[in-house]
Amino acid sequence: MNDRRLATLRLLSLVGALFTALVIMAGAFTRLLDAGLGCPDWPGCYGALVVPDASSALLHSPDAPLEASKAWMEMIHRYLAGCLGVMVMALLVLAWPRRRKPGFPWRLMLMLFAALMVQGAFGAYTVTLKLWPQVVTLHLLGGLTVMTLFIWLHLRLRRVARGEAALAARPLGALMGVATMLLVLQLALGGWTSSNYAGIACQGFPTCNSQWVPDTDWGEGFHLTQTVGPNYLHGALHAEARTTIHLAHRLGALALTLALALVVIRRWHRREMRPWLLTLAGATALQVALGIANVLLWLPLGLALLHTAGAVLLVFSFTLVAWKQRHSRQAVKGRQRQTRGGWLHA
Repeated sequence: MNDRRLATLRLLSLVGALFTALVIMAGAFTRLLDAGLGCPDWPGCYGALVVPDASSALLHSPDAPLEASKAWMEMIHRYLAGCLGVMVMALLVLAWPRRRKPGFPWRLMLMLFAALMVQGAFGAYTVTLKLWPQVVTLHLLGGLTVMTLFIWLHLRLRRVARGEAALAARPLGALMGVATMLLVLQLALGGWTSSNYAGIACQGFPTCNSQWVPDTDWGEGFHLTQTVGPNYLHGALHAEARTTIHLAHRLGALALTLALALVVIRRWHRREMRPWLLTLAGATALQVALGIANVLLWLPLGLALLHTAGAVLLVFSFTLVAWKQRHSRQAVKGRQRQTRGGWLHA
């Protein structure tokens, strides 16, 4: 592959990561405007590829009156997601001649394609299952997964361009593994909180509804086999169940913050990682502050959208720290020394 094609792949992967973040934000904006069912069908909108007029919409879906602004917001989100699919297809076409080269991330590209297809299915089921919270949560996690794969692909392609594709990588270690699991759990709890409309179920901070131990219903709050079929717009759970979800999200935030603080402290001695660790620490602090502000200010639209942006930034920065942990020159040299030492003492 010539340098120009490789440079194009690197650019596409970087643009793909940024564009995925834009799609996630567009999806969050759609959800916050209660526009997730602005088009009651999929992939079209009232049977059309663009938002139709009110009379055509009424003929197609008499039980779902057209709200043009919400329908357009939903369709813009779909158009953006479609552009992302075209971008991934372009990556695959450009990378095809290189797919068998040692060290080239062809399998990662296939994983990205598969993840995007699954994400598209989640998008369809979000509409057809009428905002079923399980699917809405998986849709958020799917979007962040696609963004992470784009970032990882870009970093892998940078290594290929520098001729470092075959260099060893260091294991992430137990602490990063625990932090990764807590991050995924907290993102899922955030999606579950949003999809069940539990963002202000706990009023006040640090207490919840003026209580340290509020009334909760864990069985109903995390009933993962809720009935499929009802319209879940504005939620369907009672107050104690929503309080439980919100409280779990707060506890998850505490656990994740402590884990990420440990990551920063334990890795701080490695100078080449400090800029990324500072970014991770800043993103964590910002996200915690935004979460508290959303509770105290009763979830205003702008702050709620920024909270989603904070989650995107947190995933972005954590991915960069994980990459630096695995692939920095110091880590690789240490890994190679350990390998040589093992041979010498065998």
